[in-house]
Amino acid sequence: MSAGHTAVTAPAQVTGEVTGEVIVCETPQDECGVRDVLDRLGDKWSVYVVVELSSGKLRFKELQRRIHGDISQRMLTLTVRRLERDGLVKRTVYPTVPPQVEYELTELGRSMTHLVKALADWSIEHRPVIAEARRAYDEVQDEAKAGSA
Repeated sequence: MSAGHTAVTAPAQVTGEVTGEVIVCETPQDECGVRDVLDRLGDKWSVYVVVELSSGKLRFKELQRRIHGDISQRMLTLTVRRLERDGLVKRTVYPTVPPQVEYELTELGRSMTHLVKALADWSIEHRPVIAEARRAYDEVQDEAKAGSA
């Protein structure tokens, strides 16, 4: 993709919907903000944090336990700080010993939960098709390796 590329085009839709540009920026993508936002929302751990916080406030350790995939304390700390910086998560520190910290989605963070749910629904719906495509691809790759050996 060139530095001046300003659009991502959609492939023909199976549903018969009109195809066209998905993203249009007047300036290079680094300047239109899409890449910056998608980098954050496309981050594996950020999505998990948003999913878990969609049910309400959680303390740090509760959040860490709920996230499957063995996220380290450091990675979770970095992730919630980034989400807080972006205005998606609110961090509340209670003056206790030791300090208690709770995290919750802001209104902005809650506004994106329907997007995450739509992506999860799409993933569940298309999981068998994707699994079959992977199997077929791997089979062709294995045959090609065997043929070149």
